[in-house]
Amino acid sequence: MRDAVLLPPPEEELPHLWQKPAYDVLLACLQKLRLEPRIWNLQVSRADILKEQAAVAHDRREIVSFLSTIVKSSLAWLSSDDERDVIWDEASKRMAERCGRTAMGEITRRWPFENQDYGIFSLTIREPPLTGDSLGLKTWGSSYALAQLLHEFSTGPLAHLFLPGVISMPDEVLELGSGTGLLGLAAACIWKTSVVLTDLPNIIPNLAHNASINREVVEGRGGRVEVAPLTWGGAAHEIDPRFRAMHRYQLIIVADPLYDDEHPTLLATAIDEQLALSSDARVLVMVPQRDDITKGLLRTLREELMRRPSPLLCLEERIVDGQDDWGEEHGDDDTQDVSFWWSLFGVVPSEASLKVRGRPEVRAVAPGCHPKEAAGVDAHGVWYMDKHDLCPLRARHRHGWDGGIFFANLDDVLDNRREMKLVKDDPATPAAREEPFLG
Repeated sequence: MRDAVLLPPPEEELPHLWQKPAYDVLLACLQKLRLEPRIWNLQVSRADILKEQAAVAHDRREIVSFLSTIVKSSLAWLSSDDERDVIWDEASKRMAERCGRTAMGEITRRWPFENQDYGIFSLTIREPPLTGDSLGLKTWGSSYALAQLLHEFSTGPLAHLFLPGVISMPDEVLELGSGTGLLGLAAACIWKTSVVLTDLPNIIPNLAHNASINREVVEGRGGRVEVAPLTWGGAAHEIDPRFRAMHRYQLIIVADPLYDDEHPTLLATAIDEQLALSSDARVLVMVPQRDDITKGLLRTLREELMRRPSPLLCLEERIVDGQDDWGEEHGDDDTQDVSFWWSLFGVVPSEASLKVRGRPEVRAVAPGCHPKEAAGVDAHGVWYMDKHDLCPLRARHRHGWDGGIFFANLDDVLDNRREMKLVKDDPATPAAREEPFLG
């Protein structure tokens, strides 16, 4: 029985082949059955998406049966082989569209953006057929999810790079693993800056095409894009000349970059080579939490970033909900819901840079403590997970930017008391402070 809300009746019945419908009738019907792939939107609820999908894909079984009948039919009543080939081709495409994104041929999608601060625009993205390991030819949901958050970053944790007169505005933003280019093109539009889009050499032709067809939109909004090949861990002859000058970019962005075991190391190396050594430099990463394998690759990436010659710490992180169209788009398996983890990484500051600006006598590390032993940095100071350097504390604690000591909870205080003997009269230790131990 048809659901009156989710499955509205079709506007017209499908033609019956036993009636030998004309070529124009069959072609018009098949064109009306075209299904566009999803454009996921973080602002649209899952219920709305399901309702829309159901409305578009009503009578799926009947339609698939109709398409299958056409493919198997000789279409002998049509006047020419050319007409038969067109009808068979269109019917095959409609069936592929109902088998998910991976079964589709070449498609072009328009991705809308709207915000009261930067206005309304859309980007046109071509996606060739997915073949072999060419995963960069698909627009992944993480690219759109992160692109929709870019304005929040430029007015929040990345404001020091984009607000005029604060510190500096990056001459260029580097995107690693750009794929079809949606994220980098959106960054150029929203941030009104220059973005270099990069990927493997075999991905570059389509990436360059998308940059070209969107150039007017990007430049009309004050941005600029360039495209260049960049193979992570590639040999010298595989490196574009612009990337031979290391530590050039104040900001690197990357979305959904981890698929193989070797990717965390390769990506961490590429970031280490290209990111500026400035304490203001940042890396913005988004990784979908599809399964345990992806989560494991993310843990490895975080470890690899800390092992680089210029270690990178996670400064801020969050998880947002979103969708993607990997798998059977209209099947019963609910594979479209994905959680996207994003993080901002920054260079581990040197001891000198840990001084509070304007108050050089106050440090966020105790005497004899080395910042490279740190486990993380937040807005209030530097975290250590256990005993380090000459610090007498032996459990989790934070050296605050104001020179004080902070514990996350009472258990951490008790752990420290169990693990060490406080020497309150020793001025060389943080415990000698007169303030209460809980900062």
